[in-house]
Amino acid sequence: MEKEEIYERLNNVFRDIFDDESIVVTAETTSNDIEDWDSLEHINLIVAVEQEFGIKFNMNEVTTMKNVGEMVDIIMSRMNK
Repeated sequence: MEKEEIYERLNNVFRDIFDDESIVVTAETTSNDIEDWDSLEHINLIVAVEQEFGIKFNMNEVTTMKNVGEMVDIIMSRMNK
């Protein structure tokens, strides 16, 4: 799976979770960039991303991800196994 496809699918997940069709995530996107992205929505987002890609993040990954780019890197590593 190519990064572009992952970002497209993530855009859909983010738009659904945050109910905002204008969201376009980039590698640098963080919780500071999306108004409603708080700790509760972070959990909902992680679950939705896991379901979308059929993967499971471990707790260390969830707590140390700094931006969407790191999330994409983890997704790519799981999809290529």
